[in-house]
Amino acid sequence: MKQTLVIGSTVVDVFLNIPNLPSRGQDVNITNSEYRIGGCAYNVYKALEFFKSPALLCSPAGFGMFRRMVCEQFRKDNIQPIASLEIENGCCYCLIDPEGERTFLSHHGAEYIFSRSWMKDIDYSQYDTVFICGIDVEEPTGDEIVEFVWEHPDLSLFFAPGPRIKHIPCERIERILCHRDINNKGPLIHLNKDEMNHMSNETTVEQGAEFLAEKTDNSVVITLAEEGCYCLPGPGEKGVFVPGFPATVVDTVGSGDVHCGALIACLKEGMSLVDSCRKANEAGAAVVGIRGALLDNQTLFK
Repeated sequence: MKQTLVIGSTVVDVFLNIPNLPSRGQDVNITNSEYRIGGCAYNVYKALEFFKSPALLCSPAGFGMFRRMVCEQFRKDNIQPIASLEIENGCCYCLIDPEGERTFLSHHGAEYIFSRSWMKDIDYSQYDTVFICGIDVEEPTGDEIVEFVWEHPDLSLFFAPGPRIKHIPCERIERILCHRDINNKGPLIHLNKDEMNHMSNETTVEQGAEFLAEKTDNSVVITLAEEGCYCLPGPGEKGVFVPGFPATVVDTVGSGDVHCGALIACLKEGMSLVDSCRKANEAGAAVVGIRGALLDNQTLFK
């Protein structure tokens, strides 16, 4: 099986459990805190690794305390940063409420920078897929990611716009949607209902998925939290609601990333879109039941 290039950030997540989101001027005591390694690209990469789908993480590192923490994890994972920069690493403060919902406060640093020049030594004959995330495309160097995709039509594209979709320059999104690979397919889009509403101006998942599939001539997967997801194989085809799995929520950090990584892995194994979504739903339910976004054999299904 050929590998997946996973382009984007690896971030130190600072988990802060709080009794409620503070209002202005309020003094709130946290109930627990810890550091974990996360970031959209890292979470997707680790989900692919868990499902034994070969991948290369293309994530830079800078300097400072948070770089040291990232690189310590990279050494354990046998990962090399795609580049080392003279810019400090940032972090993400993850506020977790009693119901497990997360609110992010992010300070972006070296981990959100990208250059096509870093990719010149890659043997592309070993790869057939690339994943990109909107939070990286949003950044000042996001054009480099978009241009990289256009330079490599040999790579099938998976695109997750992410919750900050409103901040991504419209021309970058349009250029991603217009991209076609050697099979004349645009990106497979993986997003939640709110993101779908913004991208399509449609209110129902059926209409939103059809709008996006018409734009890309490819599949669309819309996650629906505990309800599962809706998948549309392509424009004019029949969409399917794939039910979710019961879950006791600990936190929702990275659940969308894990869902996307599982989806990519299963599709690359030759599973149908519906079966891949079912497995991704199972992975998503498993990961919200644990702390952080990294699955292991004790927390996942058979």
